[in-house]
Amino acid sequence: MKSLALVEATDHVCLRYRIRAFEPSLIAAGGSLTIQALERGPIARLAQFHRAGQFDSVILQRKLLPGWQFGELRRRSRRLIFDFDDAVLFRDSYDDRGPHCPKRAARFARTVRAADCVIAGNRFLAECALRAGAVAERVHVIPTCIATDGYRPTTSDPGGDGLDLIWIGSSSTVQGLERRKDLWRRLAIEVPGVRLRLVCDRFPDLSPMPVVAIPWGEATEAEALATGDVGISWIPDDLWSRGKCGLKVLQYQAAGLPVVANPIGVHPEMIEPGVSGFLATTADEWVDAVKALADDPVARRRMGLAARASVVSRYSVESWTSSFLSAIGLVHRERSPITLAEAHGHGAATRGRWSDRLATRKGPETAPR
Repeated sequence: MKSLALVEATDHVCLRYRIRAFEPSLIAAGGSLTIQALERGPIARLAQFHRAGQFDSVILQRKLLPGWQFGELRRRSRRLIFDFDDAVLFRDSYDDRGPHCPKRAARFARTVRAADCVIAGNRFLAECALRAGAVAERVHVIPTCIATDGYRPTTSDPGGDGLDLIWIGSSSTVQGLERRKDLWRRLAIEVPGVRLRLVCDRFPDLSPMPVVAIPWGEATEAEALATGDVGISWIPDDLWSRGKCGLKVLQYQAAGLPVVANPIGVHPEMIEPGVSGFLATTADEWVDAVKALADDPVARRRMGLAARASVVSRYSVESWTSSFLSAIGLVHRERSPITLAEAHGHGAATRGRWSDRLATRKGPETAPR
């Protein structure tokens, strides 16, 4: 089976983690994968869509096309798959116009209704697709996955002086850290020896919190994470953030780090408080969590090992390969329909049903993302 992936850019992080990660397994199963950035001009794009008919399946990643373009792609595609790992039907957290955008919402609804398969990065995104009119039997939840063999456990000295918090992200998402300067100030004042290592392409002034600037690089990001003691993630409580798939948390865990994060979006599904890290809402809770990890290096290392075990069993590429191959049509599986109530459900029992019926995968019983 020949598959074509149409993406925003061939170096996009979403392509790397959500499609390229499965390419070796796809080839091993007898398939092939061609990856193309969407052409910019309308004539070139139409020609690109015309050539899509040469493939058995087409994966459109994240992009919400104008109606006439999407209609042409739909007509040319034998099997059309829409993959998304952000709440693309909304504006992002930092847009002054607010989250709701009628044009985005309309394009999103058109896409998920017409696609033969919708691959959502978490349950919130799957619920968005169902509410927009997607056919339940066509919706799959496949989280953003980690090739865990590419990460080695932290090399920092658990008995060393101070505590190195670490954050990884881009110039766009670092805005979240800038909005919580009050929190980093408190931590700097109340936790002796704390530092914040930023793996990024922009390094804001968060004083009095000491910032160690580490330029991001695809080849060096795993090594950079291994220099930290504790991974941190703070995201706003809004519609865009609820659609986030927690990549940075998974990277911290793959590096054997405990994680402190606020309980928004997928964070509560990824972090088991007191076992693999802490969930903290208020500034007091953040200070208590960081202090606890600073004062007990043995517990810190134990939580880091538990975090890595969790990501290996629940979010590794290996544990989701069969689900991905099934979703793109390379491996056939029978699936039961789901309801909106199940997509929106909370609690361990509901998450179990979601994992069994929507994700339709073998492997860990704990529901992902």
